[in-house]
Amino acid sequence: MKISARNRLKGSIVEVRKGQTTAHVRIDVGGGSVVTASITNEAVDELGLAVGQVCYAIIKASDVMVGLES
Repeated sequence: MKISARNRLKGSIVEVRKGQTTAHVRIDVGGGSVVTASITNEAVDELGLAVGQVCYAIIKASDVMVGLES
């Protein structure tokens, strides 16, 4: 896989939960952090996603916000 995105986190799938049209895929990226992606059920099927697979969470965003606790 080659991709231009630099915001990618390697991890393993810990849960795939399908809804009526959208699935939530939880990816353990290490250090106690889990990223959840919302993708179509069709994409889950096309990629053959399953618990235990190694994958990448690829983040595409035009803005990143920073917050501090008061």
